[in-house]
Parts: sequence; C-alpha cells; structure tokens
Amino acid sequence: MDALQDQWLQLEALIITYGSQFLMAIVVLIIGLWVIKRISALVAKTLLGRFPDETLAQFLGGAFDTLLKVLLVISVASMVGIETTSFVAILGAAGLAVGLALQGSLSNFAGGVMILIFRPFKVGDYLEAQGLEGVVTDIGIFVTTLETFDKRTLIIPNGPLANGNIINHTASTVRAVEVAIGVAYNDDLAKAKEAMLEVLKNDPRILQDQGNVVAVTDLGSSSVDFLVRGFVKTEDYWDFFFDARVALKDAVESAGCTIPFPQRDVHMIAAD
Repeated sequence: MDALQDQWLQLEALIITYGSQFLMAIVVLIIGLWVIKRISALVAKTLLGRFPDETLAQFLGGAFDTLLKVLLVISVASMVGIETTSFVAILGAAGLAVGLALQGSLSNFAGGVMILIFRPFKVGDYLEAQGLEGVVTDIGIFVTTLETFDKRTLIIPNGPLANGNIINHTASTVRAVEVAIGVAYNDDLAKAKEAMLEVLKNDPRILQDQGNVVAVTDLGSSSVDFLVRGFVKTEDYWDFFFDARVALKDAVESAGCTIPFPQRDVHMIAAD
C-alpha cells in the first residue's frame, strides 16, 4: 500500500512538474501551426507575383513552409524537456549526405533559381552558350531547352549555363549587320564607297540614326577591303543579313567596280 502511495505521489510530482510545460507546448504547437499557415500563404502569394515560373514559386514556398514546421517541432520538443542537440545533429548529417549525393542536381537547381531571378534571357531569345546556340523554348528549374534553326532540341543544365558566358543575341532591340567586301585596287574607291552607302540609305530596314558605317579596313593581298555596317531592328536582322550581300555586290558592279578573285603573280625563271 505504501509503495502504491509512493508511486502516486511521484506521478503527481511529474504532472505538476511537466504538466504545465506539456500544455504550454501543445498551445505553442497549435498557435505555431496557425501562424506558419498564414505566413506560408503570404510567402507563396509573394513568390507567385515575383517569379514568372509557377513551379519554382511553389517549390520555394513549400520549402519555406517545411523549414518553419521543422523549427517549430524542435522548439516544442525542447519545451517538454526533450534533448534536441542530437536531433539537430542528425538532421544536419542527413542534410549533408543528401547534399553530397545530389550536388549535381542541386547545382542545376541553384543555377535555375539564379536564371529565373536575374532573367539574363527569356523564352524566345536567341542564345549562344556552352558552345551551343538556339532559340530558348523553355526555362525549367534544372535545365533550359533551346531549339536550333534546323529544329533540333538542345537541353543545357542550368548549373553550367548560369556560371558560364552567355551571348544573348536578341536582348537588344537593335543589331548591327556587318558585311566585308573587297574592291579591286585600280577601281575608284570613292565610287565604290558611295554605292555601298546608297544601299544603306535606300533600304527601309536600315535605321538611319544609329551611325551606319562604310569604311576601308584593310589593304588585302588582292583587294581593298571595306566593312559595311548597318543597324536594323532585331527582328529584321536575318532578312537583311542575307539580302545585303546580293545588294552590295550589285551596287558595286553597277558603279563600274569589280570584286576581284585572289590573285598571285608567278615569275618564271629560265634555267641555265
């Protein structure tokens, strides 16, 4: 009887000692879950407005929600007297192991996040990166997809893409088309230059206020080399790129000038 009474007294002491802590922990857990739900909803709404990629916004929102809940559980556990140091150490070790196992994927994910945040390019841009080039058709969390002019699909991991050099050919609304053309040494260079300038002046695609140039760049082995640079809207680049060569050739020849072939002078020495 005395032993039962002693056990009851010990139970009462435990209830008095830990009961209030346990009740407080339950209250904190309930209130914490309610607060986290509201905060997570606000963060998710903010992310959806900040990032055009809905998948990334949902992923980041879910990761933030999970992190808050883990911190809440650790706090509640410490309130009821559970030692949390080893628990945190186990979580840290598990996170390190997962990170090492998925370091390639995590690198691509981080690269995807950086691309979606800083927006160095968008869907529809023409890129040159990682030794590849094409039009961007999709920007995912882990990879970016390009399509070449001959309709091949290129898939580039976001990690190397975000950390490498990127040439965005369509980021600007204006681009310069450059054509190198040679004229014979005995031709009238002033006439040749005027003919090429007329091509730039008369083509409606050329923007006349961008500093178009026709200038001699080199005295080659067979010709006097001109550089023709005309600025066009980005959407007109390829059309003018292909048309310019025909137009310049016709203009130079109409001016009475010639585009010479490579020539060599060969001297024959008679053997004694």
